[in-house]
Amino acid sequence: MLLSILREVQDPRDVNARHDLAELLFLALAATLCGAKSCVDIADFVEGQEEELKEIVVLEHGCPSHDTFSRVFRLLDADELARSFASFMAALRQTLGLSPPRGVVAVDGKALRRGYAKGRAFMPPLVVSVWDAETRLSIAAARAPEGDEVKATLDLLKSLDLKGCTVTADALHCRPDTAKALIGKKAHYALGLKPNRPKLFAAAERSFAQAGEIAFFETSDSAHGRTETRRASVLPLKRLLDLPGFPGLKAIGRIEASRSVAGGKSSTSVRYVALSKVLTPKRLAETLRAHWTIENQLHWSLDVVFHEDDARSRKDNAPQNLAVIRRLAQNILQAHPLDKPIASKMRRARWNKDFFFQLFTHMR
Repeated sequence: MLLSILREVQDPRDVNARHDLAELLFLALAATLCGAKSCVDIADFVEGQEEELKEIVVLEHGCPSHDTFSRVFRLLDADELARSFASFMAALRQTLGLSPPRGVVAVDGKALRRGYAKGRAFMPPLVVSVWDAETRLSIAAARAPEGDEVKATLDLLKSLDLKGCTVTADALHCRPDTAKALIGKKAHYALGLKPNRPKLFAAAERSFAQAGEIAFFETSDSAHGRTETRRASVLPLKRLLDLPGFPGLKAIGRIEASRSVAGGKSSTSVRYVALSKVLTPKRLAETLRAHWTIENQLHWSLDVVFHEDDARSRKDNAPQNLAVIRRLAQNILQAHPLDKPIASKMRRARWNKDFFFQLFTHMR
């Protein structure tokens, strides 16, 4: 299944290229599953595992060099590989018996901090990920051209089946065009609301200040010497004052958070959320907690397990393309039924030939 999808990616090289593109992409993915962090690591892995890999791919011209991998990822159109990623995820979900997402779907961008071009450390490449919070799998990923996260997100939404989902995103995406796009996909939204939407934000503050007693849902967590309390409440459209027009808006939610540290100072914060559906306070709290799994489980894994923030590939399309390969690897490791952390599965794939092959065969 995977190789057939990779063969649909258009080869940007000349016709005299020696190594098959789909094989190169598969080898890069296989190496990443086993802990490779760079094109040099990928080439070393292929050379060390040549006989085992020949059970899957041909390697007609032997093991590719790290220069070959580097050149391919620099030249390969990042949008082309991103579409392949989305196709693979749709096929993987179908093979695993998973229906299209119907719960919370989180959208967020992540900077590739060391993947910047020379002289542009202030603007590292940005990759936007769409995350199914229920299955803990990425649905799609794409580069943000010139750091334009909004445009990349709108382009991604066009190709996704989001009917019935609640799409969550930070305040950058609290925009009429994003709201219209989600409504057009028959999805709901829960978008962070900050002063970047001044009239809507002021209306939210004023409405909650004058609302009097409001039903709320409260949670409290204690760990590592600190206690955090969060109180969620929701005001429906009819209780909102001086509300400016905003597509599909049905309610505004509020999260009041307080943190106290043993022997230290306490801090409080208030966040607002634009909602296209009236949620109960409990459901609002659950939705926002689900949103943060994109940070805690996807971005954390990419940085700590795959060392994405340390990746030094900088030229042309290489940073974004290798980021897509990492997300493919993360999904494959996550989808395997072994009840172990992703880092443990990665070590097992490197040490155990049978487990390495299982990562691919269990998807069939």
